[in-house]
Amino acid sequence: MAMLNRVHLNGLRAVETVARLGSLAAAASELNVSVSAVSQQISRTEKQLGQALFERTTSGLVLTEFGAIFAARLGAGFRELAQAVALADEATQCTLVVSAAPAFASKWLLPRLSRHFDRHPNVLLRIDASVRLANLDHSDIDIAIRLGDGKWPGGKAELLLAQEVFPVCAPDIARKLKSIGDLARTCAITDERAMISWESWFAAAGVQAVTFQKGARFTDPMLCLESAIAGHGVMLGWQLLTADALADGRLVAPFRIRAQSGLGYWLVTSTTKAESRKVRDFKIWIKEEIAATMARFGSSVAEPSGAIAVESTAAPFYVQSDIPRRQAGS
Repeated sequence: MAMLNRVHLNGLRAVETVARLGSLAAAASELNVSVSAVSQQISRTEKQLGQALFERTTSGLVLTEFGAIFAARLGAGFRELAQAVALADEATQCTLVVSAAPAFASKWLLPRLSRHFDRHPNVLLRIDASVRLANLDHSDIDIAIRLGDGKWPGGKAELLLAQEVFPVCAPDIARKLKSIGDLARTCAITDERAMISWESWFAAAGVQAVTFQKGARFTDPMLCLESAIAGHGVMLGWQLLTADALADGRLVAPFRIRAQSGLGYWLVTSTTKAESRKVRDFKIWIKEEIAATMARFGSSVAEPSGAIAVESTAAPFYVQSDIPRRQAGS
């Protein structure tokens, strides 16, 4: 290896290319350099080796006996190098980059990823957990899962799940809620950056809004969820954030009323990039997981212990222009 350090790689590439293609001009075209540059690289390499690799004839360069043996070894070496580089390219092609907000990634997506690994063992998943609205046309992100109204410039959006909102709390608190009015004796857990509001839920329930006791305030929905599980008060949750905690009993939905928020989870892909097989497979998988989650969610909230039945006046989900403009990132 020490001797190899004395020889420039560009020179070796020039020798291999000329030997393989048979002319300086063809080699210059492949290497995207001038003919004189190729000639100079060959001469420099011969000096570094102390051996002539080509004979200069009127018809062009002809390999010497040593040059023929040397070029054959070079060819094999560069083929190995090309295969090594191809491995990296293959790994990139088999990596699916999914952009999702941290709360969605942590509380719903992550616990289910093993089933994607089992179904598609050759696809490596990389989760870009961020609230930023990534530019899908100019990034390595293959698909984004975004919360909003489905209107993102430069993105092709497909509705995954309309978001419904409803109160959730720990079982001990739920047992004390005999009516919606009892919410006034509880603390509200508030996400200061939320795009949803209690007013929409009270309107859907057809009752006057109550004034909560002052409770904990956070800037992250995951902290709100953990605070609710810990019994600090009542939070306004939605299906995918609370589904698992409702299913295993850490949380209870004390009222059966669910209000449409006007928002939804969307699958977003680039409008300029062709949709790959790995993206299509991911879409199929995540839709199946959503369906399974919602079936389990329906069982969890249909008849919760002590639940209060309230007539819903919630409107169906539509994408409207007056939906709050602030949208969660991909």
